[in-house]
Amino acid sequence: MKSSKPIAGRYLGYREADRAAPYARFFNPELAPLAPHVCAALDRGGVPDILLPDIDQATTNLFGGEAVLEDGFVLTSDGGMRVSVRSAMPSVTPAMVDWWFGWHGDAASKYKLWHPQAHVHVGWRETPPAGASGRVLYVGQTSIVDEYIGSDLIRGAIRFVPPATLGFTDKSLDDDQQATIICAQIGLGDAPIDIGYLAHHVRAVPGGSEMRSRFWMGGRHVAGRNLIGGMAAVVAKRVLSVTESDARALLVHCAQEMPHLASFLPELFGEFKDAE
Repeated sequence: MKSSKPIAGRYLGYREADRAAPYARFFNPELAPLAPHVCAALDRGGVPDILLPDIDQATTNLFGGEAVLEDGFVLTSDGGMRVSVRSAMPSVTPAMVDWWFGWHGDAASKYKLWHPQAHVHVGWRETPPAGASGRVLYVGQTSIVDEYIGSDLIRGAIRFVPPATLGFTDKSLDDDQQATIICAQIGLGDAPIDIGYLAHHVRAVPGGSEMRSRFWMGGRHVAGRNLIGGMAAVVAKRVLSVTESDARALLVHCAQEMPHLASFLPELFGEFKDAE
């Protein structure tokens, strides 16, 4: 994958100014150990691509009746990767996750709560609608993020799209107390090139929610956002080939940040859901 250069004034962790934020008490630099099922997936290594279908089969994979592989990664023959991660989220509702994706995107000090050992900076590309929250706030917006995936600093452009754009129209998604799905096209923040897609399906289970995350990156998903980007994408498909290390790093990153989010989200939501 493509690493980015650090930008002056952007840093990991909290400093004095960050600690003045009203939500700063939720910053916890310690992460819980990886879940056993994630460690098992890492020990197993890559799996045949039929076990983690591409995005054109994502609806059946997430909403079908057949058993699926919930944790693992695939390196595809076209130079891409697919990653799947399952995260338990005790006491969290799908509606809380929707609120989080709208709430955190305007301040680095909020973003750092989510993964204190990897998240550096965040900002909306355009100003979201005034007074909006939850799905209405983030869907249609692009979040520009600086974060470490493994040891690589990545500047990404995450364009949140309506679930139906990726074919997700299951009736369960109509009730945000029962389910939601966060969908986005992932691009480079430093160039007009898109490199893949993500989906985080959150469904209510006894005691909270379960998040099932999917990433489809690289290979045939690399494309330009404009004419210049289209020409650059031709080259990018050759130089952006991912490695097993990239797939492992993304799996670990997701498996760390989502349970960490769950550790404070119910209390954060209760305190700030009605704040301006």
